[in-house]
Amino acid sequence: MAELGPVGWPPAPIRTERLVLREPEARDRTAFIELFASPEVAAHLGGPRPRAELERAVPEVPGRRPGLFVVDLDGAMIGTVTFGRRDAERPGHVRPDAGEAELGYLFLPEAWGRGYAAEACAAALGWFADAFPGEPVVLCTQTANVRSVRLAANLGFTEVERFEEYGAEQWFGAVTTPVASTKTG
Repeated sequence: MAELGPVGWPPAPIRTERLVLREPEARDRTAFIELFASPEVAAHLGGPRPRAELERAVPEVPGRRPGLFVVDLDGAMIGTVTFGRRDAERPGHVRPDAGEAELGYLFLPEAWGRGYAAEACAAALGWFADAFPGEPVVLCTQTANVRSVRLAANLGFTEVERFEEYGAEQWFGAVTTPVASTKTG
């Protein structure tokens, strides 16, 4: 995924009812390693990465780039929400010139089933709508990841197409009017 593009980064932390979306900090390193080493998280992403490899590769302050939010619950990272530009060579596009903004999210298994992903993604989409008015956002997930497909629909994404990629059927959706911002401060 390519860089998001010109935008003031990092934005002020985005606060929702229960969460804070903020830039990564050194204290998040362990949670980043847990996220990428988790077999549950990586089940639909090609499998987990070896913990020893991650310990060597993950920088002191991981994930610091425009478009990456750490999702913080009570001072601890529980996941990430990201925006980047979808590569033109990949299948799935809604604009003739490609390069659409693509939403991604990963959450630690202990955060699943509590509505945190929906709350964080809605807030991030609200930020995106303010930063890039009128620009569509796309999302791609394996059809086998039923929870992710359901989250996409709940966020207002509409299925555009399905295709085979990475050895699995992919669900590709778009939202042209991201949900209203839910930030509280």
